[in-house]
This record gives sequence, C-alpha cells and structure tokens, in this order.
Amino acid sequence: MSQSVSMKDVARAAGVSVGTVSNVVNRPDTVTAETRTRVQGVIRRLGYVRSESARQLRAGRSRIMGMLVLDMGNPFFVDVARGAERAARRAGLGVMVCNSAQDPSEEAEYLSLFAEQRVRGVLITPADATGRTLQAFRRHGIPFVLVDRVAEDAAESSVSVDDVAGGAMAVRHLIRTGHRSIAYVSGPAGLRQVQDRRTGALQAFAEAGLGTDRLHELPAERLDVGAGRDAGARLLGLADRPTAVFCANDLLALGVLQTMVGVGVRVPEDIAIVGYDDIEFAAAAAVPLTSVRQPAVSMGAMAAELLLEETERPGAAPRAAGARRVVLQPELVVRRSTLVP
Repeated sequence: MSQSVSMKDVARAAGVSVGTVSNVVNRPDTVTAETRTRVQGVIRRLGYVRSESARQLRAGRSRIMGMLVLDMGNPFFVDVARGAERAARRAGLGVMVCNSAQDPSEEAEYLSLFAEQRVRGVLITPADATGRTLQAFRRHGIPFVLVDRVAEDAAESSVSVDDVAGGAMAVRHLIRTGHRSIAYVSGPAGLRQVQDRRTGALQAFAEAGLGTDRLHELPAERLDVGAGRDAGARLLGLADRPTAVFCANDLLALGVLQTMVGVGVRVPEDIAIVGYDDIEFAAAAAVPLTSVRQPAVSMGAMAAELLLEETERPGAAPRAAGARRVVLQPELVVRRSTLVP
C-alpha cells in the first residue's frame, strides 16, 4: 500500500497542508507536538513511506554507491562486495551490486543504469579490456574507483593486489618443492589480472634459471569451475604432462582438482595444484588447496573509502591530483594440494 500513498493523501486525511506533512517527515522539530502526533498517526495508518529517491534527486546527492564486479558466482567478489558494503554503511550509504559476468556488453548496460540512477559513485572491476565502456561512462562526471585492477590513467584511483608478486609466489613454491614443468591455467586473455599472474610465474622461472618454455599455458575462456574441469581434461591429454599446475583463480583450481580426482590422478603425489584468491572453498576441498590469498574484504572497504573521499570533493569529478593507487600484497597459504604426505 505504501507505494500508492502520497504526501497529499496524508495531508488530506490529517487535515493539514502538504508542507506540514513534509515538515513532520523531514523537520519534525518545526511542528507542534499535537500536529506532529496527529500526522504521524495518519502516516502509520495509511502506510506512507517517504520517496527517498525523489528526495535525493531534489538534493542532487544520491545515497547509493554502484558496484560492478566480474562474477558474483565467485566468492572472492562476494567478499570484495562485503567489504565495500561495510564501508559504505558506515558513511550512511547503500551499495547497488551488479554482475557483468565478464561480458563487456553487460558492463556497458550496467554503467548506463548507474548513470540513469545518478549514483554517488561507482566501484568497478572492468570486463572490457579496451577501456571503451569506462571512457563512455566518464562523460557523466560520476566518480569511479577501479577494484582488483591497477589504474593506468593518471586521473583514476584504484585498489588492487600485486598479482605479479602473487604469480611469482605460487610458482616459486612449486619450484622449491621440486617441480620443473608447470602448467598455467589462465583465464580470458584480456583480463589484466590473468596477464600479471602469468608474468609473475615467468619471473619465478627466470629466478630459478629455468627456461620459460617449462611453463605450459592452458587458456580458459572463463574463470569458473567448468572451465577448470575442461582445462584438467586437456592437461591429462598432454603427452609430456607437467607435474604441477598453477591456476589463475581458485574456481579453476577446483575444476582441475575435480577432473584429477575423477580419473584417479593423485593430488599432490601425481600432480600438485595451486589456486589464487583463497576463497572459503579452497580449504574445504576434497584435497585442501594451496592458494595465493588476496585480502578481498579489505580491498572492497578501501576502494569504497577512496570513492567516498572522491565524492566529498566539490564537483565530485575525477581529477589527476586526487587519484590514488593502493596496491596490497598477497600471501601464500600452503595446504595439502602441494605437500606430499
């Protein structure tokens, strides 16, 4: 019923003006106690709810922060969103979380929606490697902060993890445990995170004095369990099968693990597996996964705080002088998938 009840309806039922009802809702101290009590009784009886969106549009200041992630099916992004939501809530804001599903066209549609809704600002993990969707979004003058991606434009702020260091960390661990032929199950080639983790893996080979040809890349179109199972099947088909595999994220690693367990390949005795992100399921897998941990909740919170700082400036338009890049450090969590009992 609240959607159909207007301020005029309340005013008519209470026998007062619309302005008086508005004062009761927004500035109750300006109304006498008797009138305030009568109007509030009518509001409760009719179920009137103030239109917050209309109030925000009149004020020209939204209380909603937009957030666009690559894959809400990935627990890593759920944790990032949780961190952002906590920071936004402390500032009295809400977060509208949308999922681009790693699709640039979906990304463009959601950015248009955010512009239509006049959100306070946007947190985004870009899916479009060309940057065209963000370039088009800039014309709206809505501030944004990149999440899980290092900003390349001097005017953009970002919060990310050092994925080159993370990739090197994973492969150094495998080399130290005796592996000399390692597969890298990557994701979409356009994703910067995937490229950086590969760069780190190659750095680890170079440090160990090993040729980069010892890294066998198995591309994956998506960063999910199904793509990991497919990569695992291709891995089994290699004539000279690597003894270890490093995956661009934990969902891929879980898919590879499922394939190996399904055909009786022992992990880690026959093949070791390292994931990336350290989602909750990594520790709970049939063979607990070694993984590179990202501080996902902290990343989301820090990105939201940067965006809040940006939106508090007069005009709230992005500027090079205010751009900040926060790069967090990953951590290797070693479990049974790489340790032979």
